[in-house]
Formats: sequence, C-alpha cells, structure tokens
Amino acid sequence: MIIKLLWALAIIIVAPILGGLLMGVDRILSARMQRRKGPPLLQPFYDVFKLFQKQSTTADTMTLFYVIFSLIFMVMAVVIFFLGMDLLLVIFALMLSSVFLVLMGYSGNSPYAVVGAQRELLQVMAYEPMVILAAMALYYLDGNFRTDSFLDNSFPAIQYLPLVFIGFVFISTFKLRKSPFDLSTSHHGHQELVKGLTTELTGSSLALLEILHWYETMLVMGYMFIFFAFSNPISWVVGVVACLLVYFFEIFVDNTIARVKWEMALKTAWAVTLVTVGVNMALLILLKK
Repeated sequence: MIIKLLWALAIIIVAPILGGLLMGVDRILSARMQRRKGPPLLQPFYDVFKLFQKQSTTADTMTLFYVIFSLIFMVMAVVIFFLGMDLLLVIFALMLSSVFLVLMGYSGNSPYAVVGAQRELLQVMAYEPMVILAAMALYYLDGNFRTDSFLDNSFPAIQYLPLVFIGFVFISTFKLRKSPFDLSTSHHGHQELVKGLTTELTGSSLALLEILHWYETMLVMGYMFIFFAFSNPISWVVGVVACLLVYFFEIFVDNTIARVKWEMALKTAWAVTLVTVGVNMALLILLKK
C-alpha cells in the first residue's frame, strides 16, 4: 500500500514535468517550422510560474472551482493509468475532467467562453467514441481492462490492432488541442474565438489549466504506448520512440493545416472511428476463428 502511494506521488510529480518539457519541445519545433528561433526549452515552466505570481481577475468565483476539479480528475486519470489499474476508470475520470471544463466555459460572462464550452462538448462527442472503442478492442485482445496486463503479453497490441491505433492517433489531435481540431480554444487573439474556452482565465486559473494540459498530454502518450509495449523490455523503447514520432507528426499537422469547422470535425472523427475500429475488429474476429 505504501509503495503504491509512493508511486502515485511520483507520477503526480513526474508527469507534469515531462509534459512541460514536451510542450517546450513542441514550441521549439513549431518555431523551427515557421523559420523562427523559438523560446527556450523551459519556457512553459517560466510561463506557469509567472501566471501564479499574477493576480487573478476572473469575474466568476466558480471558474477557479471548475478548473481545480477538472485538474483533480485529470490527475486521477493519469495516476490510475500509470499505476496499471482499470482503463475504464481512466476513461470515466477523463470524462469528468472534460465536464468540469465545459462548466467552466459556461460559468463565464464572455460569449467567446460560452462558444468555447459548446465546442468543447462537440469535441468530446467527436473523440470519446474512439477512446472507448479502443479500450474495448484492447479488452477483446487481452481479456482485461488493466493497463499493466497489456505489458505482460508476449506480443504488442498494435500487431493485431493497427487500424485502431491509427484511429486513436487521429482523435489524439483533439486531445492534444492541435489544429485542425482545436475547436474550443484559440492560441492567437486575432482568431475567431479570441482564446475561446480560456477567454476569462487569468493568473493562477490559467496556470492550472496549462498544468492540466501537461497531464492530459502524458495520458494520451501513455495510451499510445500500450499499443507497442509488451513483456520484451526493448518494446518499451520502441513504444517511447513511436509516441515521440506521433507527437512530432501532430506538431507538423498543427503547423500545416488550418482549423476546420465543427461539422467537419465531428463527421470525420466519427467516420474514422467507425471505419478503423469496424474493419480492424472484423478482421480480428475472422483471424480468431
């Protein structure tokens, strides 16, 4: 019990550090793709520390409450996942985190925040079926929802679920909040949503939301990792490299494709989910027969 508590504490500390470093790499690579020098690697941490030092001017006191609880459930999802526990619990905690984010947007007085909340709901509708179906496909392959059980197999899950993995990479663009599917937020003030969901966030509340995104990024990377990792230790290295390559691909897409309308995002996400999961599971059932 004590060992698990120590592991949980280590996950809570290490996950945002790795997530922040990944954000730093993201900003550097994005700058290089745009022929800019870019900020230093630790700039995301500098930004968060600076936000904590600023005074929060949020008009609605409930906004900070929703941000805190969204972060709590995201941390719970990350801890449950990396402790090797039930993947369904991870999905439920992830959903609750998204619900509190939506409530945060609706609690604001800005119309941009409300539009951002509405689009956050649409994003959840777009990516959640793939997240759930990917978990079901892993369960069908392994007979268990525990994330640590996938690491004990004698084969990588991607060997039998390549299309499911491709579908998950597609919807990861939503979870990583990358263009063309960053519908609920906008990284530039001149764009249509004027920061969307985060319009009214300042100071500590905005810092907490940024930390939440670091946790969320590590959870997405971990979900991808279990498609590659199995009992062979070398596969863990392969899994990490694969996750980094996918993240680089997401950065490339973010810098080359413009944001799409919510109708297109919803239709394409559902179409990709149905095709990749449907075809892959049909082939897997035939192979098992």
